[in-house]
Amino acid sequence: MKFQPDKMDGVNAVQAHTPDSITILGTTWRQSVLVPSRGQVLTWDCRSFDELEAEHFETILALEPELVIFGSGRKLRFPAPALCRALIQQRVGIESMDTGAACRTYNILVSEGRRVVGAFLIESDRGPGHL
Repeated sequence: MKFQPDKMDGVNAVQAHTPDSITILGTTWRQSVLVPSRGQVLTWDCRSFDELEAEHFETILALEPELVIFGSGRKLRFPAPALCRALIQQRVGIESMDTGAACRTYNILVSEGRRVVGAFLIESDRGPGHL
């Protein structure tokens, strides 16, 4: 699905999403990524929902979000609360949705100036890397 957001200078907007990739500021990623509203997009070392561990969510705290939008892959899945404990203890909100819905929601929140991080799970058979 291709997105056509308004131009948002200095903001990491999601431009397109497919089941196997996500495009942010002209770069197409084919692996899971952490996307802060501003700053550097980071690879997220998790290839599937079943691989999620507490450490995956703890790394998000360094980005200082007020809210995390978790894209759980091709279908809606909720991580166990124990995995999100670090976020919960710091009073950081987390919302789960399939990655496509997460991309759309993330774009709305960044357009409002929110300090949000998109944690987008890309489950692909192609292996890690970006184009």
